[in-house]
Amino acid sequence: MQKFSVGTVSLPGPKGLFLIAGPCLIENRRMAMDVAAELDRIRKKEDVRVIFKGSYRKANRSSASSYTGIGDRQALEILREIRDYFGMPVLTDVHETSEVELAASYVDVLQIPAFLCRQTDLIVAAASTGLAVNIKKGQFLAPEDMALAAAKAAATGNKKIMLTERGTTFGYHNLVVDYRGLPIMAESGWPVILDVTHSVQLPGAGAGVSGGDRRFLMPLARAAVAAGVDGLFFEVHPDPATAMSDASTQAPLAGFGEMVRELMQLQRCMQSIREEFHSR
Repeated sequence: MQKFSVGTVSLPGPKGLFLIAGPCLIENRRMAMDVAAELDRIRKKEDVRVIFKGSYRKANRSSASSYTGIGDRQALEILREIRDYFGMPVLTDVHETSEVELAASYVDVLQIPAFLCRQTDLIVAAASTGLAVNIKKGQFLAPEDMALAAAKAAATGNKKIMLTERGTTFGYHNLVVDYRGLPIMAESGWPVILDVTHSVQLPGAGAGVSGGDRRFLMPLARAAVAAGVDGLFFEVHPDPATAMSDASTQAPLAGFGEMVRELMQLQRCMQSIREEFHSR
């Protein structure tokens, strides 16, 4: 598997799981810094690698009245401050080629949203910055097709690529995770992540907003760890009920450390089992 570094984070790395975690949207400085401070505490206590994520603007909204952000530069400045203050790499998503240059000057990872994973010009523009690129698998895409998306990025000479599963359309207003897709995506040679938060989403099922059911965050995350995923993606918020986006699927910040502890223990257990069987 291709190995590389994102800031101080080595991927896929020798210490098991890494996390991409943070609020869905940068709503204000205080909330973002509070989340970052808690993630910094968790990464030190649990010895887990963390990339902080936060959308500086939400372009993919269910309704025209949905909240989209506090302003591009203001949100990006907050992401840069988090990186500089906590020494934590930061990630944000881009939606058009015209956004890439600006966002790239503030962050360490550019993310291609799931609905845009076939947009060749956007992938090439993001990869051409030299930053790491996280390509999320479209809800409509077969896992083996993600190798083609990754190849578009790699053709620029950029070898810092991640692939993220986030659920597959299952009828209307529903998603399902096919865990066969994780090893299939891993055959591409790039680190594979499960976006737990968006996998429990119910797209468009909330009367003009996307619904979801956070009760299933841990069952899906546990299954991904058992399947040997490289990383997990969580959106976390101090008070999910009041979040300006994805209120029904973000994990509560107060209990996130316990979730991470359990998942890291499970990963170590699974690693021990694999090593035991391979030694026989």
